[in-house]
Amino acid sequence: MEPNVSVEKKYNKWIIVLSIAIPLAVAVLFGIKIPDVEPLSFLPPIYASINGVTAIVLVLAVVAIKNGNRKLHERLMKLCIAFSIAFLVMYVAYHMTSNSTPYGGEGAVKYVYYFILITHILLSIGIIPLVLITYVRALSQRYDKHRKIAKITFPLWLYVAVTGVVVYLMISPYYVY
Repeated sequence: MEPNVSVEKKYNKWIIVLSIAIPLAVAVLFGIKIPDVEPLSFLPPIYASINGVTAIVLVLAVVAIKNGNRKLHERLMKLCIAFSIAFLVMYVAYHMTSNSTPYGGEGAVKYVYYFILITHILLSIGIIPLVLITYVRALSQRYDKHRKIAKITFPLWLYVAVTGVVVYLMISPYYVY
């Protein structure tokens, strides 16, 4: 099949809109508290686990494509996107019903935690357009350009997924249930 540049151009506007709208919506929703609703305190270990599974599936997807299994790679990458959407919904729902948990560690580990947290948050914002561009380039069968950006997207997405678990593990002793 021939690469389809028009498909890519068609989705470019959506990539821009979603790359701006998603972080803005999360920021706005993060600040909204739903009164008189039971906190969804069971969600953090679930969405942290989703991050961990996403990391594993990302690695499996890379192994699949390196072994020439394009169909499996495609399915695994769609699964990663679905996991990311599920994570986002749960994350926002939790923060709309619960107060943020302050980190209680002290000393050098506190600085390590905040470094991981801040890089996780910044890269989770930056990964949105990268994932969308990478996906659209595959969808438009522009595999040369897909591979080029995937080499950037993969390690950053993997970092976001892994650090999501690390942040949860570091803050979980301080959750009030």
